[in-house]
Amino acid sequence: AKLILITSLALGTTITISSNHWVLAWTGLEINTMAIIPLICKPHHPRAIEATIKYFLTQSTASALILFSSMTNAWSSGQWDITQLNHPTSSLLLTMAISIKLGLVPFHFWFPEVLQGSSLTTALLLSTLMKLPPITLLLLTSQSLNPTSLTLLAISSALVGGWMGLNQTQTRKILAFSSISHLGWMIIIILYNPKLTILAFALYTVMTTTVFLSLNQTKTLKLSTMLISWTKAPTLNTTLMLTLLSLAGLPPLTGFMPKWFILQELTKQEMIPAATIISLLSLLGLFFYLRLAYHSTITLPPNSSNHMKLWLTNKMPNTSAAILTTMSTLLLPLSP
Repeated sequence: AKLILITSLALGTTITISSNHWVLAWTGLEINTMAIIPLICKPHHPRAIEATIKYFLTQSTASALILFSSMTNAWSSGQWDITQLNHPTSSLLLTMAISIKLGLVPFHFWFPEVLQGSSLTTALLLSTLMKLPPITLLLLTSQSLNPTSLTLLAISSALVGGWMGLNQTQTRKILAFSSISHLGWMIIIILYNPKLTILAFALYTVMTTTVFLSLNQTKTLKLSTMLISWTKAPTLNTTLMLTLLSLAGLPPLTGFMPKWFILQELTKQEMIPAATIISLLSLLGLFFYLRLAYHSTITLPPNSSNHMKLWLTNKMPNTSAAILTTMSTLLLPLSP
């Protein structure tokens, strides 16, 4: 069953990102949604079921909106080509639908809840692979979207993603809000330089995958568990600290590269206020990444922790985690 679900995920993503026809793109998105639902509700727990239902309702609403927008466009222009989205109403509807699919502010409420209800590996799939088809649709239609609304969505996502992450103690929710603020960075540049969106998405995927794999290794779900996880895998925790700082976008690390390029491109486009605001908002994100890093390595609590000792971790870190950690910290010199 797991093999079928993973193949369906790959198939749905491939169909969406390689299609020219609206109905085909919609079919790919539907296959994706149907394949991830059993993966979310696999743990028999009320929280997981609740997350599944929330995910299903939001994604089906977004899919219906995508169909509606493409039908309106086809009705007015007589063709189903994705790149020819000429009708203003349908482009607005599409922007809304994609925001719901991605979890951009103000349609972000489902995303932290769903991530909190699913396991770490499913949360990884939800925050990386499931974001690829909607971003591709945005890339294909970016010529006909409204720049003001996209910039507004992007800045509010960076704001809310940073702000609401400050108060969280659950690692999955913190990563969900970090995902929302990163999406803001990707969306703000999509009209002016789509390649930078792809670069930002690729690097975000690498860094988030590293963080989720490291957390999955030590079974860390809360910040209080993170405090005692250094006894299990000290080296892993140190590299996790570096990866978190890289996600925050600190200069010698990889995560600085997309932010640097995006700010440079925004200043070229004479969007100085937007660039200033979004770079100031990334400080909010920096605060909670620093708090995560602080919990993972910098504070070492007394060894007599009053938690049950979880000695049995699953398999020790494998080569993929090592390669991903290296990539998420040391790629900056490769930037042109």
